Order: sequence, then structure tokens, then C-alpha cells
Amino acid sequence: MSKIDDVFARQFATEWIAAWNGHDQPRALSHYRDDFTMSSPRIVDIAGEPSGRLHGKPAVAAYWARALSLIPDLRFELLTTLVGVDIVALYYRNNRGRLAVEVCQFDACGLVTAAAAHYA
Repeated sequence: MSKIDDVFARQFATEWIAAWNGHDQPRALSHYRDDFTMSSPRIVDIAGEPSGRLHGKPAVAAYWARALSLIPDLRFELLTTLVGVDIVALYYRNNRGRLAVEVCQFDACGLVTAAAAHYA
């Protein structure tokens, strides 16, 4: 993948939202490299990692499972998708009205190498 286009970004966003709304962790993780890095201020609280960063699918899967157990009705509504050279930013709202942006950086194969969540 040389440059992300709008079609790829929309497809990724649609699939990402569907996976999360279905609470289908394997489906969500299928878009990420095994060694991807995730950063989020929620990691500090939920995973107990002071750096706010996790590395690798097993660590992120455990964090996501814990988050979903704490918020079992979690759902997202995609507001828009922003496209960079090798980045897709998903701007969304959760079912509690909270706004967020998830920034995903992709490798040449179209898998996420790093993701960062930002909250309003």
C-alpha cells in the first residue's frame, strides 16, 4: 500500500465500527499487526499501565476485554473518517455521548502498526 485512499479508509472505518459494535474482539484485532502498539489514556486506568501504551495483540486484547467487561453496552457511531498518507483517523461518538478520535497508522500490507485513542 503506497498511499491510503478514501475507499480504503471508508472500508476500514465501516469494518472497525462493526467489529466494535459487535464486541467481536478477534474481528477487530484482525486489522492489526501482531506487534502493533496502542496508546490511550484509558490504558492507564483500565490496564494499570502508567505509560498509557501497550505493545502486541495479547496485551491489547486483555485491555479491550477488560474495557468491554466494564462497559458491556459500549457502541460507537462513526461521525467521519480523515485520511493521511499512511494514517486513518476515525472520529466517532460512543453511546454515552463521548467524542473520540482513533488514529491508526498502516504498514504496506494495510495492517495497523500503531493506534492512538484521543478523547474529548
